[in-house]
Amino acid sequence: MPKKSNAGLPVALIQMAMSPDPKKNLPAAIDRIHAAAKQGAKLVCLPELFRSLYFCQKEDYQCFELAEPIPGPTTDLLAKSAKKLKITLVSSHFEQRTGGLYHNTAVVFGPDGSILGTYRKMHIPDDPGFSEKFYFAPGDTGFVPISTPVGKLGVLVCWDQWYPEAARLMALRGAQILIYPTAIGLARTEPRALHKVQCSAWQTMQRSHAIANGIFVLSINRTGREDNLDFWGTSFACDPFGEVLAQASADKPEILRANLDLEEIGVTRQHWPFLRDRRVDAYHGLDQRFLTP
Repeated sequence: MPKKSNAGLPVALIQMAMSPDPKKNLPAAIDRIHAAAKQGAKLVCLPELFRSLYFCQKEDYQCFELAEPIPGPTTDLLAKSAKKLKITLVSSHFEQRTGGLYHNTAVVFGPDGSILGTYRKMHIPDDPGFSEKFYFAPGDTGFVPISTPVGKLGVLVCWDQWYPEAARLMALRGAQILIYPTAIGLARTEPRALHKVQCSAWQTMQRSHAIANGIFVLSINRTGREDNLDFWGTSFACDPFGEVLAQASADKPEILRANLDLEEIGVTRQHWPFLRDRRVDAYHGLDQRFLTP
């Protein structure tokens, strides 16, 4: 493989610790977006549901008051920031589509302030501390990359990151960068020894998507303690070879920077031609939940 250079697309991952007050989180995020752009970033990414604490730890009808339409007040403010800074911006929202219908939705803004595309989270977890099925309907946008001035972005959200099918379909449709806004951590009731194991599995899974598809991966997590969860931060960027280019701390808010040379995608795929050698004639059954022998 050729030597890597420092040239390429400058990206910034905004790892945040959230305040209980949504009115503080949005301005804090916008401040960090401006700081990232000032440092040269052309693609800036926020963590999952950054506007509030991770409310899915409980089932509470009052939390639906956090939802907004898209476009709406929050997306309008982010659009203005993207336009002012001339950046591509990826954000995550609690979308109210209509009365009684809500989604966990990512929005991509272009440098002109327009909404270039949206992605509604397809895989919805229902685990202790992650009661997302109470709030969100499964997405209906499919796995379609969003074309932007900085490349084709395969935007997925958190629980989607465990599914190779989602990553593969994004890659087959031309995604150059997989982006995972995330809210993941360890329950305080679980043994601390699990922290390292689970975090390692989380990163390994996403790095495998980069390797198997020959594309870049950006994963943006929150950090800090919220009720019963300790979010483990560790936001990272990796290249098509699975090499971690940059990684944030576990417990501090920070702006993580990296440079992505998109030409590496073609070079990597020449050396590891996984897409070429796929046996597309032999994968019948992958659209089934389970196959009986």
